[in-house]
Amino acid sequence: MDSTGIVSIGYQPRQAILEIEFRPSGDIYRYFGVSAAEYAEFLAAESKGTYLNTVFKSKGHRYKIVKTTRR
Repeated sequence: MDSTGIVSIGYQPRQAILEIEFRPSGDIYRYFGVSAAEYAEFLAAESKGTYLNTVFKSKGHRYKIVKTTRR
C-alpha cells in the first residue's frame, strides 16, 4: 500500500465490509455498508489518508475496531 498512514486495505463485496489497517499503530478498523463504488473511489484516491478523513468518514459508516494497541 502506497500510503504513509495505511498499511493495508481489504474489501468483502458480498458483505460490503471495508477493513483498514493503520500504521504505525497496527490498529484495524472494519467499516460496514461500504458499496463497491465507494471502495473503488477510495482505492483511486491520490492520498488514501486525506480521502479517508475528508470524504469517507463524513459518510458516517458504522464501524468496529477489530484490533487496537490502545489500552
